[in-house]
Amino acid sequence: MNNDLTVLIVEDDPHVLLGCQQALSLEDIPCEGVGSAEEALARIGDNFPGIVISDIRLPGIDGLELLTRLKARDRSLPVVLITGHGDISMAVGAMRNGAYDFMEKPFSPERLVEVARRALEQRGLAREVWALRRQLAERDSLEGRIIGRSPAMQNLRELIANVADTSANVLIEGETGTGKELVARCLHDFSRRQSQQFVALNCGGLPENLFESEIFGHEANAFTGAGKRRIGKIEHAHGGTLFLDEVESMPIPLQIKLLRVLQERTLERLGSNQSVAVDCRVIAATKSDLDELGRAGEFRSDLYYRLNVVTLELPPLRERREDILQLFEHFLLQSSLRFDRAVPELDNQTLSNLMSHDWPGNVRELRNVAERFALGLPAFKKAGAQSSSGLGFAEAVEAFERNLLGDALQRSGGNLTQASQELGMAKTTLFDKVKKYGLGH
Repeated sequence: MNNDLTVLIVEDDPHVLLGCQQALSLEDIPCEGVGSAEEALARIGDNFPGIVISDIRLPGIDGLELLTRLKARDRSLPVVLITGHGDISMAVGAMRNGAYDFMEKPFSPERLVEVARRALEQRGLAREVWALRRQLAERDSLEGRIIGRSPAMQNLRELIANVADTSANVLIEGETGTGKELVARCLHDFSRRQSQQFVALNCGGLPENLFESEIFGHEANAFTGAGKRRIGKIEHAHGGTLFLDEVESMPIPLQIKLLRVLQERTLERLGSNQSVAVDCRVIAATKSDLDELGRAGEFRSDLYYRLNVVTLELPPLRERREDILQLFEHFLLQSSLRFDRAVPELDNQTLSNLMSHDWPGNVRELRNVAERFALGLPAFKKAGAQSSSGLGFAEAVEAFERNLLGDALQRSGGNLTQASQELGMAKTTLFDKVKKYGLGH
């Protein structure tokens, strides 16, 4: 049985109340008691972690009205009613209105424990389902996918939400491993093209002679070895999204052809004179400065202007250190689930290494470190492997503190009093730190 669930007993007779509490406590079932429905309603918020056992006859609001109000608040909350002798018809009516069960006075402690156990088990299952649903909803939300509380990430999520469902081409700029493809996928998934293809092409990984047929397609026998017709990536992305990673590596002749396709919204396969209409949104990603490459003649400036209708910049991890712990915990949980292992405790040495490392490989490197840690391997190859530039002890402590406060505020829904109690910190101190780190909503 789920031991973190509570039984709330609503009973105005102190002797009956005490008897119920003793019977449940002897069976190690957590319980608390109140003397009226009014007190019960004040005690029970949304998604109360437990069940309610209430007498039908109470001063003020009676048990039936309490049942109605609780059910309006939370349909799945089990409410058991205690009836006096001769109140059976009332109890049957209550069952029709959604009561979980009823007990007629006088009832034995065994009967009380048995009913409470059954109701708690049902409550535990309902809450598990609810928690899983919420987890799935969170995972599918932008916050669940683009992780981080730093201003840069909050800003990025806002931009993605604003431009996802437009047809504007997007250029994503960022170092290797900052999550450019993840952002591209979010732009696709949060747009009305989500039911269509998301087609990714890494321009850096293709030899020039294969590039053209890969992106534009070819007819059968268009060149030696072309046995049958091939639909290219652009045509395959028709109606959906074409993601061009490392677009700076695209050969100039193909840049010219791509520009033509984007302007005319049609393409011709290699070996064909027939135009095929294409409608795809282009998201390009680069780790270079395309504007600079354009000025040096290494990238077509006209293509650059066509691609960067909207530009999203992904900051390197070392510039958003306050996100490191949250990301690490996310990847650690993912890896532990995948490897079917218990989530290991984070020791101080690893914590210190995480906060002081320079992360040249960005989020991708952090994910690899989390995977190693989940497998029980040393997360960092050797103690001196981290670059000591970047972050001193004071900054590491600040980043850790900012994370700790951010987590507590998230759990308390921004309630400073609750967060300060949880952290064991004076409210004024917390308020100063919230201002210092810009954590206020």
